[in-house]
Amino acid sequence: MGDLLLLLAVFIATFSLGVLLILRVPPRLHTPLMSMTNAVSGITVLGALLLYAEEIGGLATCLAAIAIVAGAFNLVGGFAVTDRMLRFFQKRGDRHG
Repeated sequence: MGDLLLLLAVFIATFSLGVLLILRVPPRLHTPLMSMTNAVSGITVLGALLLYAEEIGGLATCLAAIAIVAGAFNLVGGFAVTDRMLRFFQKRGDRHG
């Protein structure tokens, strides 16, 4: 029970800090910030996959599956949005794809 409370406290603290930091990011830095969150989503997916490597209970397996799906969705969507944003900075003749 103590471990769960510690994990919950860390989650709440990091969530609050993340919201405070993201709200202060100027719009011109949104694309680099999005690329960084893509990397964090990749780490989330890897961590959830590592949970499957060990014998864990039903709730942990369910949470790991949710983390994999949500992280993968954010990862793929984030790269798509970042690619689209970066195309705005290209000259018209340089566009590929």
